[in-house]
Amino acid sequence: MTDESNGKAPGRGRLTGRRILVVGGGQMDIGEPDTPIGNGRAMCVLFAREGATVAVADRDAASAAATVALCDGKAFAIQADVTKDADVARMVEEAGAIDGLVLNVGVGAGGPWLEGTTRESWDKVIAINLTSHMLTVKAALPKMADGSSVVFVSSIAGLTAGSRLPAYDASKSALFGLCRHVALEGARRGIRANVVAPGLMDTSIGRLATRGRPNRATTNIPLGRQGTGWETAYAALFLISNESAYVTAQTIAVDGGLSGL
Repeated sequence: MTDESNGKAPGRGRLTGRRILVVGGGQMDIGEPDTPIGNGRAMCVLFAREGATVAVADRDAASAAATVALCDGKAFAIQADVTKDADVARMVEEAGAIDGLVLNVGVGAGGPWLEGTTRESWDKVIAINLTSHMLTVKAALPKMADGSSVVFVSSIAGLTAGSRLPAYDASKSALFGLCRHVALEGARRGIRANVVAPGLMDTSIGRLATRGRPNRATTNIPLGRQGTGWETAYAALFLISNESAYVTAQTIAVDGGLSGL
């Protein structure tokens, strides 16, 4: 794999002077000693490496702090549960002046198929995977600088059925519609909104998913391997940076060709 795929490439100043809020910048502890870096943590570290000041928000304060420790003094932590309106408002306030927002929060819940989906599990997933994104953008957009960028982290489960979790698939698909609205509403101020849709990634959440569905590990991926959190992070970096100044309301699938081939 390349240095970018392994998180070893040097920074190139692509976000110098920028101020980015990453929601979901911590990492789930699944009880493994050497779990690969997750999407949210990789984004925070990469953005800081590229010159940004990063507000790392997570429900788990210790996990957010652990991410901050990897950012060479260019980040600070915010503890917030984005399913709570008051926490969202406080998070946006504590983040201060920002010109970039990444929404990297999502869960799967309930049993497989419609048969295993309860009203309770459905509501939980929609609240975390979709409603929290709307609430955060609603609070942040009026305070963001003109020319800012918003990146939603969805999943190829929103592009093609496969997770076997109806609420997860539905919520990840709905993010595309929310993104298009944010892009429309933000356009008059030059604020862009786009989606990164990771595929099968070798992260803590990915490994947890494989525990629940072991055949996930044998999926035939055209590029021959699962992705890394760094590869999600580099796609987000492009969309959050000025390199994508004429890109809005679009989706980049980071999936080794799984959804397209």
